[in-house]
Amino acid sequence: MAAPSTKRDFSKAISNTNKAFLNENNDQQKLIKVGFILQKNFSMVAFTGAVDVLVTANLVLPGQHFDYMTLGVDSRMVTSDLGIDIATGSTIEALAIQHRDELDILIVCGGFRCSLEPNAKLTTCLRAADKLGITLGGLWNGVIPLAHAGLMEQVECAAHPDNHAYMREHFPNTRVSNNTLVIGEKRASCAGPVSALEMMLKLIAQQQGSEIVRAVREILSCDQVAENQESIPLQIGDNPTFPETLRNIMVLMRNNIEEPLSLEELADCIDISRRQMERLFQTHLETSPSRYYLELRITHARRLLLQSNESITNVSLACGFVSTSHFSNCFKDYFGLSPSAARQKQNS
Repeated sequence: MAAPSTKRDFSKAISNTNKAFLNENNDQQKLIKVGFILQKNFSMVAFTGAVDVLVTANLVLPGQHFDYMTLGVDSRMVTSDLGIDIATGSTIEALAIQHRDELDILIVCGGFRCSLEPNAKLTTCLRAADKLGITLGGLWNGVIPLAHAGLMEQVECAAHPDNHAYMREHFPNTRVSNNTLVIGEKRASCAGPVSALEMMLKLIAQQQGSEIVRAVREILSCDQVAENQESIPLQIGDNPTFPETLRNIMVLMRNNIEEPLSLEELADCIDISRRQMERLFQTHLETSPSRYYLELRITHARRLLLQSNESITNVSLACGFVSTSHFSNCFKDYFGLSPSAARQKQNS
């Protein structure tokens, strides 16, 4: 009888991209709960950007690691800056009774037309949350209610540029940063929609480590635009700090999935020795070129398998495997189940 195959772990460079599809037990992982207080005329795009990070992190990681709830200040129906009414899950008054002890992070969502005047209910809520040690944050100008509550004394923060003058006049002991994002001890703030996404990525990094952030960023920032308005291709393992030679080899691998190049061919194309190439991969990716190339093809195969109706045979050929049986064995080694079982699980 053949010995059962030993499950293989993905190397560091590719592991997070596949985490959600691995059969791992994460029952002991603490669920991080985030509350979003929606003020009238809150920025919809800043709010949804922040929430999207949490939702995407749950898709990237196996199991549910983040949960969120929405809260209105005076009622459960809040009008956004787009004129769209949003029904929240609760109000800040109900939060004090039902869910306050459960939250790890509480974020006030501001916007261009949000009132800058203090709100007694909101001040009471934020002070109570601070006493419980909950991390507090603000999107756009959502840090202003924190300042009204006296929770930003001698603390640096970020806010929309239009509100800098107001902040400096009314809260002289609060350090208003020219940066779009500030993360401090139990405080987080950002100046607008783009930095809202980045703020949540940094908060996730605090909870889950920086590696998982890259996997989330691959999904949410794949179409980010450079100053010259040309798209920036964001691919597995891309890292601007890697040597150009290594990045060129990785591009060659990505462009030759269906008909993989040999290690000698890869080295020749870049005009380095095979040994030099192996050292580059070991130094910067902590793996070998052959293993990285295989995992790149397996990851591409997983996407084709779960996102198309192509036969398993066609998927294996499209990813450079010489036979369906070889592909199935490699797939099972990494994902713990056969390609057919993975597709069936996806569709169940």
